[in-house]
Amino acid sequence: MAAYDAVIIGGGAAGLMCAVQLAWGGASVLVIEHERVIGKKLRITGKGRCNVTNNCDTQTVLANTVSNPRFMYSALSAFAPEDTMAFFEMLGVPLKTERGNRVFPVSDNAGDIADCLINTARQAGVSFVRESAREIIYDGERAVGVRCEGDSFFGSNVIVATGGRSYPKTGSTGDGYAFARAAGHSVTEITPSLVPMVTAQKAECAEMMGLSLKNVTLSLYEKGSERAVYSELGEMLFTHFGISGPLVLSASAHIKDMKNGRYHVLIDLKPALAGDKLDARILRDFEASKNRDFSNSLGRLLPAKLIPVIIKRTGIDPAKKINQITRAERERLVSQLKGFRLDISALRPIDEAIITRGGVDVREIDPRSMRSKKREALFFIGEVLDIDAYTGGFNLQLAFACANSCAKYITENLV
Repeated sequence: MAAYDAVIIGGGAAGLMCAVQLAWGGASVLVIEHERVIGKKLRITGKGRCNVTNNCDTQTVLANTVSNPRFMYSALSAFAPEDTMAFFEMLGVPLKTERGNRVFPVSDNAGDIADCLINTARQAGVSFVRESAREIIYDGERAVGVRCEGDSFFGSNVIVATGGRSYPKTGSTGDGYAFARAAGHSVTEITPSLVPMVTAQKAECAEMMGLSLKNVTLSLYEKGSERAVYSELGEMLFTHFGISGPLVLSASAHIKDMKNGRYHVLIDLKPALAGDKLDARILRDFEASKNRDFSNSLGRLLPAKLIPVIIKRTGIDPAKKINQITRAERERLVSQLKGFRLDISALRPIDEAIITRGGVDVREIDPRSMRSKKREALFFIGEVLDIDAYTGGFNLQLAFACANSCAKYITENLV
């Protein structure tokens, strides 16, 4: 006889939410977590603030889901962002909505979200064990338990909530993919997503290291195409290796096959001004300082760290007087400001990625319950699946929605 109604492998966002919902539904639950600190990755998300969801409707979440949004339709319809927000506020974690509809705890402490889930689970009767899962135990085609390093644990249902391979120091080691393959599932290619980019112009970026740009438009292009793969207004950051920040992380979700020279970005540094309007603005600035050197004329237009790089790119002598700048030289300046190009040579390693792209093939998973179509009583939830979205709280919302669907199905079918 099974010791538990459900055994969950993984104490991250999806696993903890599923455990709470299962226990509330009357199920006996065991969570197997190999890390000493439960919810370790959850505690560092959103730079330690935890962007718990996005204050938007279901259609907006789907529009911001890059991989397999149709698979998530049923789960998100049953557990939308408003449900996530109501869940945490009901449990005593006040939330706030910031720019871009990003939702954070009022405390700005991600630990409040993790602790809320853990404490609520324990209060509801969920058991936790610190163990490393090694394999799923089957009786014929049915999952009946989990064999760990030190012991085996049996349950009527087994739920894989191991996360992906990003941030391996938090416990995301990719074990879930091995469990899936052993069960006969296909696993799509695993690559980093929501990850900084290395540029061919590394020296230029290093010169501007630490410079944060706001209200710029970043567009990602694939070689041979004139149409942008991704284009958005927002914030970005220059680093010693290239570029990072919200726009860059979201753009990285669209890089399907990273090869040096295949992708480049164009940054519109003045998206509010069309080319002719920008030229008129520059002329006004030049008129106010026509006896200055070119190198001293851009302070009102650009941040200090960006000016030397822009000047080099225009090819204009920095010592040239403003009143000697030609129309053609001004056009080169406008061109750089409206289309600052950086060639992408690589993505940063997967251990720097916020999430993993790829995972268990969702065609082999029932979208209403997260049940495996290959084995009975086996479920996959959260980042271990081939689902990912942009930054902004969307990925945690996907994890919570998966967890809710899984828990609801199991509790409705308790024997």
